[in-house]
Amino acid sequence: MTKPIAENRRARYDYFIEEVFEAGIMLTGTEVKSLRVGRANIAESYASVEGREIKLINADIPPYGHANRFNHEPRRHRKLLLHRKQIDKLIGAVQRDGRTMIPLKLYWNDKGLAKLEIGLAKGKKNHDKRETEAARDWQRDKARLMKSGGRDD
Repeated sequence: MTKPIAENRRARYDYFIEEVFEAGIMLTGTEVKSLRVGRANIAESYASVEGREIKLINADIPPYGHANRFNHEPRRHRKLLLHRKQIDKLIGAVQRDGRTMIPLKLYWNDKGLAKLEIGLAKGKKNHDKRETEAARDWQRDKARLMKSGGRDD
């Protein structure tokens, strides 16, 4: 896998990611060109069930500079391409268990196709976030102590 085009770094802080799926995205030509330039934002986006398909909502792919009047709508709903079993599993988890589908990473795969990593997630409460932060701080401090050989300088 290559360098991500866009990453949702806040997702792992705000949610418990239970399962990760790789989905294709239906894009127009100018959206692909804009992504090739490396411009996209999935930080405030989410995936939602619309009928029997799953759509990416509120993902921002800015207009491509050289496309003039044939440009795309920057925040349009984009259909996600998944296998039927995966779609049914995601729809079931969202409707039955109240899970959320969060985009984690947008990247090019080995074949040069745009792929989106979606996490099936459960929201964290404030005390969970504090716990995560404390654990991360402890890991950082532990690494620092191991590096210095246990002595406080």
